[in-house]
Amino acid sequence: MAKKKSILDFYRMKQEKQQVAWITAYDFPTASFAEAAGMDMLLVGDSLGMCVLGYQSTIPVTMEDCISHCQAVRRGAPKTWIIGDMPFMSYQSSDQQAVENAGRFLKEADTDCIKLEGGIRIASRIKAITEAGIAVMGHIGLTPQSSGQLGGHKAQGRDVNNARAVIKDALAVQEAGAYAILVEAVPPEVTGFIADLLTIPVYSIGAGPCDGQLLISADLLGQFQAFTPKFVKKYANVAEIATKAFGEYIEEVRSGAFPTDDHVYHIIEPEEDFQKMFKEFN
Repeated sequence: MAKKKSILDFYRMKQEKQQVAWITAYDFPTASFAEAAGMDMLLVGDSLGMCVLGYQSTIPVTMEDCISHCQAVRRGAPKTWIIGDMPFMSYQSSDQQAVENAGRFLKEADTDCIKLEGGIRIASRIKAITEAGIAVMGHIGLTPQSSGQLGGHKAQGRDVNNARAVIKDALAVQEAGAYAILVEAVPPEVTGFIADLLTIPVYSIGAGPCDGQLLISADLLGQFQAFTPKFVKKYANVAEIATKAFGEYIEEVRSGAFPTDDHVYHIIEPEEDFQKMFKEFN
């Protein structure tokens, strides 16, 4: 198994124009499959709120939710760079709150870094966390935790003024000390400019080519059925496979076709001994 990548590897990959491939993971099996496939990084995203916990948004997700899922992912992928996603209101109140909660990801879940949403307005949080010795990935463009202010889950940077604001956010995140930035739902023309402008790696989710790509594992595998973002490519349809398998199981249970003799454990002492024992209860 290859050794776990580090920040230096990600910087080198940017310089050598090697693409970084990463996905979200929320549980032990997904993490283990991803590591076996050779995934560069794993994000335990607050998208677990919708993809795993069934919420309508990421807003209800708690620190305890994130820590618990990070722990499971780390157990499944011990040799992969893992990013813990800071949920809503775990860093917005103050720099001190941000540092304390960021530290929990490393101390309690053994993540390698944290990710938080926002640009200029959360630059002081990024600076405080990095000064505490914790690696930070920024997240700009469409930021789901503040989608209400954006008018919903809408692409950003599609006009000149908004694109300028996204670029300024990217510069602020780099200046604050982040080691990388995730850009979400921004036109590729803008994302490409940011990737060339910045010295740190710039990754995309629905933002076109740059230094690497992120997809939500539940989207990639076809597990999440509520909606499919435009930028998603489904590489499997697990929902269809699972539904079919569950249906076959139900049919066999009701018909008596399952279980068969192959699926049971037989007694290991003479049957007459068991018959005598059964009579004790009659």
